[in-house]
Amino acid sequence: MKNKLQLLAIAAHPDDVELGCAGTLIKHIQKGQKAGIVDLTLGELGTRGTPEIRWEESLAAANIMGATIRDNLKLADGFFQIDQSSLLKLIVRIRKYQPEMVLANALEDRHPDHGRGGKLISDACFLAGLRKIETTDDDGHLQLPWRPKKVLHMIQDRLLNPSLVVDITDVMEQKMEAIKAYKTQFHNPNSDEPLTYISTSSFLEHVESRAMTMGKMIGVKYGEGFVVPSGVGLSDLDALQLPQMP
Repeated sequence: MKNKLQLLAIAAHPDDVELGCAGTLIKHIQKGQKAGIVDLTLGELGTRGTPEIRWEESLAAANIMGATIRDNLKLADGFFQIDQSSLLKLIVRIRKYQPEMVLANALEDRHPDHGRGGKLISDACFLAGLRKIETTDDDGHLQLPWRPKKVLHMIQDRLLNPSLVVDITDVMEQKMEAIKAYKTQFHNPNSDEPLTYISTSSFLEHVESRAMTMGKMIGVKYGEGFVVPSGVGLSDLDALQLPQMP
């Protein structure tokens, strides 16, 4: 299947994925796996920039990460709901890309779209596996049911206790480059747009600090943490990476 993905990151706003799980995506892409991104909204309520510019920035970021696809549901930023219409739109994408695993918004966070988005994504991943929910693809053909094996929720603004941490030390620089592709959103001393929470000069320093905090948990320099409500299983204990003792 030409659209088949190993990993699909789904999040409420363009730049959520870059901030929360870009390193993990990049690592899997470097292993030769296909990964993609679906944004729920265009981020049209963002104080800085425009939806059109934000879309172009998101494509540039996807290119830096090496993502196979970047799609956008164009739900209403700030106002989308966990309803039948939104769920069906996302189910169509899940069945189209058939990801083995989904990386999703945090289930609780500072921005209400993040927690609501995380629940919408989790529900859609479950419902996409039900045969009696019928959806069609872009050509009008009936889609087959598909349920990802796992949904991992990224850790965003609020510091949550992770179920697992991925070592992103080798790709941290590339992650930061993808974040900085959003030139209208983050710190720019030459910009005359209003100052926002994420456009302060210290925000990107906090991103690096968070990655260091997560990395320290597993004995590496940088990490990305995920919460997995359903639990995490291992093939055996040899798959468990433990911090190195001095």
